[in-house]
Amino acid sequence: MSEHTAVDTNAEHHADPDVVRKTAIWVFLGSEVLFFGSLISTFLLYRTRIGDGPGAEVFDIPFTSVSSFVLLMSSLTMVLAHHASTRKDWRQMRVWLLATAMLGMVFLAGQVYEFTEFVHEGLTVGTSPFGSSFFVLTGFHGAHVAVGVILLLGTAFMSFAGRFRPDEGMNVEMVGLYWHFVDIVWIAIFTIVYLLQV
Repeated sequence: MSEHTAVDTNAEHHADPDVVRKTAIWVFLGSEVLFFGSLISTFLLYRTRIGDGPGAEVFDIPFTSVSSFVLLMSSLTMVLAHHASTRKDWRQMRVWLLATAMLGMVFLAGQVYEFTEFVHEGLTVGTSPFGSSFFVLTGFHGAHVAVGVILLLGTAFMSFAGRFRPDEGMNVEMVGLYWHFVDIVWIAIFTIVYLLQV
């Protein structure tokens, strides 16, 4: 075997790190689809099991619609952050990452307010199967949004500190894929949990 052939053979065994990272994030998101699919299915099974407690009548659709709009607008700022990173415009990238994180935090603040109002109305995790499945589903989604906000802020602050490596780790594209997934899941949750209950 010639030296050239040996080099080619070794090159074939080394996977492209970029391909490995993208494959890993897609596999992770695929598992998350199954996770949220099971939570949504559970909610659908228990949506009419309200017992003696309140049900969907406590939902404030206009308020949740505004929160949903805020979260969906964060997808636009995430796209702008990714576009800036491909142009190596790090200042613009940081601006849009921070804007996306801020919109995510506004959504989370709205969810906390909404949960507080539901508890005052008598809807809690222990009130009924409806309450349990609702809070578990929307609570886990909120936790995913919070993780996304941490990733966004971490990426932005790494860039501020000069430690950002666009070709390594959870770069802007990877964070963007996760963030868009969280937004898409919320569209499904908002439609199934809120709009179809009215």
